[in-house]
Amino acid sequence: MDATRLDGRRVLIVDDDEDILASMELAMQAEGAETERATDGNAAIAAWHQFNPDAVVLDMMLPRRSGFLVLEKIVQSEAAPVVVMVTANQGKRHMAYAQSIGVHAYLYKPVPLERLVDTLAELLEQQDELRAAGT
Repeated sequence: MDATRLDGRRVLIVDDDEDILASMELAMQAEGAETERATDGNAAIAAWHQFNPDAVVLDMMLPRRSGFLVLEKIVQSEAAPVVVMVTANQGKRHMAYAQSIGVHAYLYKPVPLERLVDTLAELLEQQDELRAAGT
């Protein structure tokens, strides 16, 4: 396995559970990513503006502003990052809503860290190819 799949990438990780946040951050950094973290929706918006990430790993259920509201704000930007929503909520309507807003991937907790990294690396590669093609 190539240990630099996220080399040079900036990843914002948003979750209100410190243990989950720490484990995701370690996994991303082990793959070469530069990371920033936020623990609530308002902090996520502020961090997104300041950090300008290539990708956002976003919990759905957050204090102060839901993951859905964060997602809506992020995808409206011109050069929107890849957004992967992670949630313990198994509701199909929530997934359908996130997809209708523009989430790139929707994963259920507990998500294996390897799967999360694989998903991010694949989505970032696809985004690079689309940008290179001029679409």
